Amino acid sequence: MSVPDETEPSAATPLLAPAEGVPPVLDTAAEITAAAARLAAGTGPLAVDAERASGFRYSARAYLIQLRRAGVGTFLIDPIPVTGELAPLAEAINELEWVLHSADQDLPGLAELGLRPARLFDTELGGRLAGLERVGLAAMVERLLGRALRKGHGAADWSTRPLPDDWLNYAALDVELLLELRDVVAADLAAQGKSDWAAQEFEHIRTMEPPAPKAERWRRTSGIHTLRRTRQLAVVRELWTTRDALARARDVAPARILPDAAIIAAATGEPKSIAQLRALPVFGGPRQRRYSREWLAAVERGRTLPDSELPPLTQPFDGPPPVNRWERRDPSAAARLTRARTAMGELSTEHAIPVENLLAPDLVRRLCWDGLPDYNRADLPAELSAAVDGFLKAGGARPWQRELTVPVLTVALLPLS
Repeated sequence: MSVPDETEPSAATPLLAPAEGVPPVLDTAAEITAAAARLAAGTGPLAVDAERASGFRYSARAYLIQLRRAGVGTFLIDPIPVTGELAPLAEAINELEWVLHSADQDLPGLAELGLRPARLFDTELGGRLAGLERVGLAAMVERLLGRALRKGHGAADWSTRPLPDDWLNYAALDVELLLELRDVVAADLAAQGKSDWAAQEFEHIRTMEPPAPKAERWRRTSGIHTLRRTRQLAVVRELWTTRDALARARDVAPARILPDAAIIAAATGEPKSIAQLRALPVFGGPRQRRYSREWLAAVERGRTLPDSELPPLTQPFDGPPPVNRWERRDPSAAARLTRARTAMGELSTEHAIPVENLLAPDLVRRLCWDGLPDYNRADLPAELSAAVDGFLKAGGARPWQRELTVPVLTVALLPLS
C-alpha cells in the first residue's frame, strides 16, 4: 500500500494574501442574506473554518466564520451581532458537503448557530488516514500543494472587536486552499483504497453527539497531586466550582478569573479572613480582590464540610485501572494487553494509519481488561471473534475498524496454550 512521499520538498511558495483580497466582514442581517444567495449560486463543496477565543472565553462559540465556495469566493462572517438571523445562511449551506480541517473543533460552535453540514470531509483526519505524519493545515498545504501559509494568529482572542486587518488576512487564508487540499487528500485516499474508511470516519464526526461533561472536573486542577489531605481537596473543589460559575456567567476563561496555582495556594494556606486570603499569591491582585468574599466563602465551605462529605483522595476508576497496575492485579489481562498492543502496532504499520485511528486505545484497554470471560476456551475462536466484534461495536467502533482489528484482537485474547 503506497502512501504520500514525505521527503523534504522544494521551498514552498509563500501565500501572503488571498488571491481575491481580504473580503469585508459581514455583520448585518441584510449582508448575511445576500451572502447566502451568492453561496447558493456557487458550485461544489464548501470550505468552512471558525475562529474561537479559547483561553480567553468560557464558551466555545464561533467569533468569526470563514466560508469559501468555487465560483463565489470567500466570505467572512461575524456571527455575534446576527446570531438569531442566520436562517438564510443555514438554508443555503446546510445541504452542502463541508470541508473543514479538524472538524470536531469547530462543528459544535457552528451547530449552536444552526449551521450543520449534510456531508463532511475533514482534511486533517483524511491526512491521518492517508498516512501523513504531519497533519496541521500549514504542514499539509506545504506538503501537498507547495504553498506556505502565514501563521501567527490561531491562538488570538477572536472576541476582539474590531478584528485587526492582519487577523482577517490570516482567517481568509485558512480557507483559501482548503478545497484544493480536499481534492488532493481524497485522491490519496482513493489510491490507497481508503475512501470508504474515510467516509465512515467523516460521518462519525459529523453525527457525533457532544461528549457528556466529565465527572469531577475539579480534579484536573493543576498541582492537585501535591495535596495529601481530603480537607484540602474539599477546598479545591469549592474554589473550582465558584470560579467555574463566575467564569460561565462572565464568559471568561476560568484561568483568567483565578489561576489553578492560586486555588492550590488557598487549599494549603487555609486563610480564615479576607486579609489572610489577600496575602496569598494572586488573591491580592485587582482582578481577584473584587471576588474576595466569594473566594473566602468557598474556602470556608471546604474547611467546615462534614467528614462524611469530604471527597476521597483519588477519583474512583470508571473502567480499567492504570496500565502500570495490571501486572500486579491481573497478570493475564496484562499479557492480553501486551499482545493486543503488539498486534495493533503491526496493523498500524501495515496500513499506514496511526494506531489511535485504527481503534480508540481506551476501547482496547477495556476489551483486554474484561477479557470476555465467557469465551476463555481456545477451541472457541469463532465465538470469541463474534464477541470481540460485538464489544467493539457497542464501544462505537466503525465497521472498517472492526473489519481490520477483530481478527488480530481475537488472536490476542485467545488463552495461551
